[in-house]
Amino acid sequence: MYSESKPTIAQKRNLVTAIPGPKSAELIKRRADAVSASLGTAFPVFIDRAEGAIILDVDGNSILDLGAGIAVLNVGHSANKVIENVKTQIDSFTHTCFMVVPYTGYVEVCEALNRLTPGDHKKKSALFNSGAEAVENAVKIARKFTKRSAVVVFEHGYHGRTNLTMAMTAKNMPYKDGFGPFAPEVYRMPMAYPYRCSACTKPCESSMLSMVIHKMEKEIGANNIACIVIEPILGEGGFIVPCKG
Repeated sequence: MYSESKPTIAQKRNLVTAIPGPKSAELIKRRADAVSASLGTAFPVFIDRAEGAIILDVDGNSILDLGAGIAVLNVGHSANKVIENVKTQIDSFTHTCFMVVPYTGYVEVCEALNRLTPGDHKKKSALFNSGAEAVENAVKIARKFTKRSAVVVFEHGYHGRTNLTMAMTAKNMPYKDGFGPFAPEVYRMPMAYPYRCSACTKPCESSMLSMVIHKMEKEIGANNIACIVIEPILGEGGFIVPCKG
């Protein structure tokens, strides 16, 4: 049962040591000895626990968590409802691959996604381990169904760090530099971005839409396009809300 309670960690920043503190500094040395240098870390602190919007590091510093697990903690750290549901699940069983033995929770999540996704058409969902894996499988499904190969993406887009999703991601640094060659049949289109768009001489949505359609028809061929992958709000190079339409 979901119960409300006040967090035990004060929801404000409070530094009691230099950053990194001595315990984090020691763990940073251990990390350097044991963990591959291919994995970067944004902040020089090690987490002890967290509640709400605050991370408490191993040295006792309270730090505001603006990263939010890369935007997956809308309800904050250690939310009671989440904790209680996790405990309920662990009491039942730990894990089984859905393709071996299915379970109710998977079906319920897909049903919820189908309800929330816009449109009154018939919808089905599939769940994967990460955003990159979801994008890769969406492309595979589109290519298999359409018997086409071209994938259309947009400037400023981010889709992941696997070989295919790096090809689909717009920014070279820090994601793509030195990792090519990349998967073929990925085509990048301009994005309606009124603040920095020098191409528009009329309302951006109509001007950019016409340009994108023209480029797809002339450079790719509409009959070759398996799918168009676009983020409703772009998150690379700023949070960019495209024009309506």
